[in-house]
Amino acid sequence: MRLFVRLSALAILLTGCGVWAEDGSAAWLRYAPVEAAKYEGVPSRIVVLGNSVVERAAGAELAKGLSAMLARPFTWSVQPFQFGAASTNAILLGSYRSLGDHTMDEASSSMPGTDRYSIRFSRQRGSHRVLIAGSSPQAELYGAFHLLEEIGADRVIPEHETQVASAAIRWTDEWDNLDGTIERGYAGPSFFFKDGHVLQDLTRASDYARLLSSVGINGCNVNNVNADLDLLSSEHLREYARIADAFRPWGVKLALSVDLTAPQIVGGLPSFDPLDPTVVAWWKQKVDEIYTLIPDFGGFTVKADSEGRLGPSKYGRSPADAANVLARALAPHGGVVLYRGFVYNNHLDWRDPKADRARAGVDNFVRFDGQFDSNVVIQIKEGPIDFQAREPVSPLFAALRQTNMAIELQTSQEYTGQQRHMIWLPSMWKWVLDTDLQADNRHTPVKQIVEGRSFPRPDGKSRLGGFISVTNAGAEANWLHHPMAMANLYGFGKLAWNPDEPLSSIIDTWTRLTWGNDPRVDQVIDALQLHSWQVYEGYTGPNGMGTLTNILGYHFGPGIESAERNGWGQWFRGEKDGIGMDRTAAGTGFAQQYPPSLAAKYDSIESCPENLLLFFHHVPYDHRLRSGKTLVQSIYDTHYLSARAAGEYVPQWMTLKGLVDDDRYQLVLRLFTFQAGHAIVWRDAIDDWFYWRSQIADVHGRVGNHSGRIEAETMATEGYQPVEVTPWETASGGKAVVCRLNSGCSLSAVITQPAGRYNVAVQYFDLWRGISNYQLLVNGKGVSRWAGDDTLPPAQFDPHLDGQTSTRFTVQDVWLKPGDTLMLKGTPDLRDDLNRSSKEAASPGAIEAHTLEQRDYRELAPVDYIQLGPNGAMTPQE
Repeated sequence: MRLFVRLSALAILLTGCGVWAEDGSAAWLRYAPVEAAKYEGVPSRIVVLGNSVVERAAGAELAKGLSAMLARPFTWSVQPFQFGAASTNAILLGSYRSLGDHTMDEASSSMPGTDRYSIRFSRQRGSHRVLIAGSSPQAELYGAFHLLEEIGADRVIPEHETQVASAAIRWTDEWDNLDGTIERGYAGPSFFFKDGHVLQDLTRASDYARLLSSVGINGCNVNNVNADLDLLSSEHLREYARIADAFRPWGVKLALSVDLTAPQIVGGLPSFDPLDPTVVAWWKQKVDEIYTLIPDFGGFTVKADSEGRLGPSKYGRSPADAANVLARALAPHGGVVLYRGFVYNNHLDWRDPKADRARAGVDNFVRFDGQFDSNVVIQIKEGPIDFQAREPVSPLFAALRQTNMAIELQTSQEYTGQQRHMIWLPSMWKWVLDTDLQADNRHTPVKQIVEGRSFPRPDGKSRLGGFISVTNAGAEANWLHHPMAMANLYGFGKLAWNPDEPLSSIIDTWTRLTWGNDPRVDQVIDALQLHSWQVYEGYTGPNGMGTLTNILGYHFGPGIESAERNGWGQWFRGEKDGIGMDRTAAGTGFAQQYPPSLAAKYDSIESCPENLLLFFHHVPYDHRLRSGKTLVQSIYDTHYLSARAAGEYVPQWMTLKGLVDDDRYQLVLRLFTFQAGHAIVWRDAIDDWFYWRSQIADVHGRVGNHSGRIEAETMATEGYQPVEVTPWETASGGKAVVCRLNSGCSLSAVITQPAGRYNVAVQYFDLWRGISNYQLLVNGKGVSRWAGDDTLPPAQFDPHLDGQTSTRFTVQDVWLKPGDTLMLKGTPDLRDDLNRSSKEAASPGAIEAHTLEQRDYRELAPVDYIQLGPNGAMTPQE
């Protein structure tokens, strides 16, 4: 015992010194030691009153976590309840019924099927007892995790606390493909699938279910909504049953995405018409087969009639016809159908001023309201377009009054930095969930609609509803690549359980559990996360501009005009006279899809919120905002302020060196450094484009004028050749230089700046194919060298120079004086075997539905510019 305590004390010491190595796989379940004296009264004996696999997992988890955190051994056992001496000095875990009258009374719930747990900590006459009661074995497990969370966050255990889940459905969607790739996944390959089969080793799948359960998530759909057409074969179903087995101890139900063509593709039927009796019988037989293998199967997710996926419209049938066939097969087993509301025409005529993709949700589904069976849930994206940094709430939430609904959020950062940029998405989700849609001229916030409370059933009970997160976790140790991105998954679970929980509480608990309870660490990380959504929005697309990423590529870097003049309908109408979609009554009429009071607010340019202004209105560049600034000047200023804020992440993070473990410290430092540089790429691309389009100068003279910047194409060169970059605004001056010589090339410039110490940033392009090498020299003496070996968008999607592959390397504290020669040497990677790079191992998978322009760039050591900035800032900012 003394040895155990000493080792735990050593762990505390090492953690405080920042040398306790971690790879991020434990996430917020690190169970790091806390001040044990604070919890002396917590009994070391754990008694589990039920014997289900979930309850046994809860007992084992309690013993594991408490032993690690409190530096003393905890034991657990399964025993029948006997009130009296046997129940004192113990942690008792069981159902409300098994704990009888000697524990908390279970209040009635208006939301049947939701989970509820209670915790009571009592101290009497020298004995202590902790009671954890749940409405189900899963709820008991949630209560156990919550007790561990309170102790891990160094908080006082409440004497009596009860929590009730907001909705029955709290699922994640994982867009994994059977070949092991993950669509819109940015943290390595699948830990479910490889080479067309379920992996033999599902340890990581079980670990993931444990993470999900710890924040109250109760379902996981493991395959892509663009489903493999043969996934419902009997062979595959037997394999999926092993995933369900790995999930089961953690109370997480397996779900699957299915393609409606399965009766034809898998079953060999002549059609997949949902009203064909043979199709109906096929689905019933297939669902019965699934439940024979997986008795606790959760249900199906369906994407149909969208982005090339066939659906019921092929036979003139409705979404309700298709959904109900599945629902009736699932209903006897308790399964549900999540039918995605993401149905739109991706071949719209951009020349039609009335065409509007945003209208699709209401136009396609409202006429079928009330026709869906009671176990069908329409899964609706938070906004009417596609996971933008900000867009208005989908009006479909207010338009469906007789249909179950769930909200679909995206933890995987498809349009929001792809887990290379830090952006705490719960800030955006809370804004969405709190939005009052004012249906029937009454208070109807989105959170109450998706909980099923705003439009109750005829019997007065709440509808089935819930929360879905498109998460796409990968096989990298850290699950979502960026350690800070894990706060998004944690935050989703917390908001799905209770959308009223304050953001400050959610992020502070995550920080404490993930990084420790040092107040200096908590203060810095909490502040960084809480402001990160507004920072990202500010240097990408403020004022409701939305889609300024390259939608025809990888959805990562700026590609401003990629959204225009095509059929995808993500237009922002950037014209010479102004910018923004006219979605008013005089335009596309989209604003009128909202309840009348909100429609009137959005329809008027005077009352429309300015953070959504350009989503609803086409606005002249010289339009005066409420701040008094013109629209275009506000765009310039917002991008400069936000890029500077992103540049401050690095020095703020560096104050934590030695206070967190070094491995994760270095990873976050590298990612923050990248984000600081990429924020400048975004800033310059958008500001330059708006200046070109509006011909209105920045009143501060910054746009187009970059102090300390040396354009690569203007430098003296040996071997480097200038090339035009497309789109032009994603390279400084619209050009870069490339080297096609095996021996390498060089750029040089004579310094004219005053003598002093500078940070020297080299802005270059890092392509997927190959690894170029660079060296920076002053007066012929090397000061730094590095390799262009990052894993930016892969070659099969974006093999060329643009805002998606633009990155930078910064050399700090370089002494320069007038007359010095600054030289950059680049050595390209010209080998013919373009697939040998180690980058290929981390391929994030296929993209969804877009056609790409291919170019034959290899790693030609491309360079954009060199920036000289003040020493002391990690990334030079003009």
